[in-house]
Amino acid sequence: MSMAVASLRLLARGRHRIRLPAPLAVPGGRAAFLSGAAEEVPQADAPPPPPPGRKVLESFRDEFEVGGRVISFETGKMARFANGSVVISMDDTHVLSTVAAAKSSEPVRDFLPLTVDYQEKQYAQGVIPTTYMRREGAPKERELLCGRIIDRPIRPLFPSGFYHEVQITVNVISSDGKQDPDVMAANASSAALMLSDIPWNGPIGVIRVGRIDGKFVLNPTVDELGLSDLNLVYACSRDKTLMIDVQAREITERDLQAGMKLAHAEAIKCIDPQIRLAKRAGKLKKEYKISLISDKSYEKIRTLSEAPIEEVFTDSTYGKFERGEALENITQTVKAKLEEECDEDSLKFLHKAVDTVRKQVIRKRIIEKGLRVDGRQLDQVRPLYCESSTYPILHGSALFSRGDTQVLCTVTLGAPGDAQRLDSIVGPPTKRFMLHYSFPPFSINEVAKRGGLNRREVGHGTLAEKALLAVLPPESEFPYTVRVNSEVMASDGSTSMASICGGSMALMDAGIPVREHVAGVSVGLVSEVDPTTGDISSYRILTDILGLEDHLGDMDFKIAGTRKGITAIQLDIKPAGIPLDIICESLEPARKARNQILDHMDQEISSARAINDGSSPRLATLSFSSDSLRKLLFHRKKVEQETGARVSVSDGTVTIVAKTQPIMDKALEKIEFLVGREIEIGRAYKGVVSSIKEYGAFVEFNGGQHGLLHISELSHEPVSKVSDVVSVGQVLSLTCIGQDVRGNIKLSLKATLPHPHKKKDLASNHTDPLPSQEIVGWTAVENMPSRGADCEPSVSKDEDNMMEETPECSTPAVIIRSAAECDAQEAANGPTKKRPKMAKSSPKPSKPASERQEVKRTTAKKTSGALNAKKNKKEKAEDSASDGLELDTVPEQNKSSVQNYSSPSNFRSGSMKLGDVVTAKVYQIRAYGLVLELSDGVRGMHKFEENGRNTFEVGQELLVKCASFNSKGIPVFSLLD
Repeated sequence: MSMAVASLRLLARGRHRIRLPAPLAVPGGRAAFLSGAAEEVPQADAPPPPPPGRKVLESFRDEFEVGGRVISFETGKMARFANGSVVISMDDTHVLSTVAAAKSSEPVRDFLPLTVDYQEKQYAQGVIPTTYMRREGAPKERELLCGRIIDRPIRPLFPSGFYHEVQITVNVISSDGKQDPDVMAANASSAALMLSDIPWNGPIGVIRVGRIDGKFVLNPTVDELGLSDLNLVYACSRDKTLMIDVQAREITERDLQAGMKLAHAEAIKCIDPQIRLAKRAGKLKKEYKISLISDKSYEKIRTLSEAPIEEVFTDSTYGKFERGEALENITQTVKAKLEEECDEDSLKFLHKAVDTVRKQVIRKRIIEKGLRVDGRQLDQVRPLYCESSTYPILHGSALFSRGDTQVLCTVTLGAPGDAQRLDSIVGPPTKRFMLHYSFPPFSINEVAKRGGLNRREVGHGTLAEKALLAVLPPESEFPYTVRVNSEVMASDGSTSMASICGGSMALMDAGIPVREHVAGVSVGLVSEVDPTTGDISSYRILTDILGLEDHLGDMDFKIAGTRKGITAIQLDIKPAGIPLDIICESLEPARKARNQILDHMDQEISSARAINDGSSPRLATLSFSSDSLRKLLFHRKKVEQETGARVSVSDGTVTIVAKTQPIMDKALEKIEFLVGREIEIGRAYKGVVSSIKEYGAFVEFNGGQHGLLHISELSHEPVSKVSDVVSVGQVLSLTCIGQDVRGNIKLSLKATLPHPHKKKDLASNHTDPLPSQEIVGWTAVENMPSRGADCEPSVSKDEDNMMEETPECSTPAVIIRSAAECDAQEAANGPTKKRPKMAKSSPKPSKPASERQEVKRTTAKKTSGALNAKKNKKEKAEDSASDGLELDTVPEQNKSSVQNYSSPSNFRSGSMKLGDVVTAKVYQIRAYGLVLELSDGVRGMHKFEENGRNTFEVGQELLVKCASFNSKGIPVFSLLD
């Protein structure tokens, strides 16, 4: 009931009209109160509250066209609290750039603390990050590089003495994957600075130029860049160049100049829209305090320091650190004099003023006298030292020195699966060539803490990587993943260019078939500006600049390439732009210096070493079926643990990487044994003997397949018992020699063994010589007919598809297809009885009686003319080869001799065993031995020994001893005196 009262009270407060039904079933006065309250007529309804107002966002938009693509700037709609914000759009790619400055009016540092943060979040392409937290982590290399693309052309345009903290933040809002957002981000950052109240001498225009089939393409898409041999990012003001970044495939200097001139003409189209947008929506520039030294203080410091500084720069015997120590002593001397005079204003700007004096002294000497700090000519390269294979145990290594700059480069080869994964919203997903540049503090004799990714290290490493990428072989020819480490050992300018030279030699030392060497050199500029017009009145171009010349000069123009052309460029400048004509003029001295360096590199190593030399890893790529791949994935860990190789599966192919060739061979054998490959006749395989039968052994190989190793394929010598040669569980190296009509695989062990030495041909000593045989061994007889009257010859087909006659009354041949079938048949037959040993023939397919008769009739027509159906059983018998040779026919004169001979009949060869002594007659004389006939008509053989007896006659009786049985059960006899 209390809940009902509470509800009524709430409804009453809401001034709703309520009328309860009567009578209300509530007793007493409580019911009367409720009834009265319910019957009351509420007051008139109050007017409804006003609806929320609609905020109108005033935005400004400006569109323009460059290279056939529409680009737009928009401001006022997003990030309204930022000092300046702009959204730039091209097709379906949108980039937001914002800028903010520190609120303090006093500068906190003596340099410009400009920070550019470029971010590519995965939502821009509709993807959730794959990290554990499903968030973007630390800035990736690409984000740092794009931040440098924005920073380098913007920084020189801030006014001198402006040391307030400025932060530019760029976010890629959406990306269609067609356009690289880096150039758009640079243009948007320029527009945001124009809209802000921060003093800045912009705007700038940035454009990308490609070249496909010899034709330049403006703002190419990502797919078009894959077909282009030029990737030029060009930034400029209306009349001067501010930044150049190039990756090319050996483009000539002349073609590059044409591309830069086209880029300049198109990039300035981005400038006017920014000016129009700033007039409509920009803020008035704020008065920031500029940190400048007074003319009076500067003149005092210059008077005290100019003469000793010039003296130091005149002496070319100074090294880097000796010169730096002498200059620091001059600064301390000036500081002591200012402290004596208590000149606080001059002390505050002492270091900046001394640095300005150094700059003026060195620039004056270069421009007026053409003299450099170390005494070199303006176009002279420092002394070079090249060394390859510095550490032979590494895959590749090289040491490169130019002057005091020294770099150690090493190469590591890996599998395709070791490629770096790129989470960029544009471009390829992986990178198989990496160059990692490291600049440790000891290289300049400093103490500093090593942190994470450094923008400078990433930028220098990427420049060297782009330079070397142009000469690498395609992935189809060289599937390795390649990592180059460039360790700066000592730095005095142009360490990135030294990394290119050392990296090129290390690649060749590692056996990578690069087409030719790549070298790099840095070109500097010293200029004088006319104070009235602001134009450059005089200048000097310096080749192979020192670190001091880089610091005190106007330009650091890094150019790398081969003898054919340029592969990479990076231009950084300090003044507010340099005319394009001067930059184009700098290309020629850079080309000459590059060729000089290439000559020295070629003297050390001019072609790639063999990949199998030294400790270079071995790589093999295999293709398997889907079933085999699943089996390999199951056994991959086992293969890696037992062999030490690395196995990776990708896109239906298997890649194996091993440190040495023995490890590779072991891994290949293991994979082939566990998984199997397509059976190839003549190919060697590793197998394990699974079972042994009287006619051979079954071998498991090639991923669980079974093959038959027949007793005749065990050895080149006669084998009487299979277990004498192989045993169950033994690992063998076998050769596949064929496959029968039923699909059974035939293996051979003797095909992998060396053949015994040939013996002298004794046929010349016989009165009736037979044709000479080139093979080793001698032709033997097998499956000779018995002399019993009840035996009728039948015909069967052996494993080598040779038709030969066998007696129908002999033991029938049985086909055994596999070890399992063999075991099943033996079990079905029950326990075997011990039988006397018989001369066995190799297993042959058994045929029905009708089929045997048909084969007999067919064979009779196909056999040679020496045999026919009307001859007696002995004359019909064919001689078989002990080593698989074809049978020879018996000469007519030998046949007559045999027919006239009557042998005793009291001996049965079926019970013959080793060591039995019998009498046999010479049935036939061969080149390497005798065919002997026993009393029951069964034939055996005797093999001549070297320098042995060779005067025999057909029909001659000999006393012989059973020495062994050959692979087909034929007795082999030795002579007894």
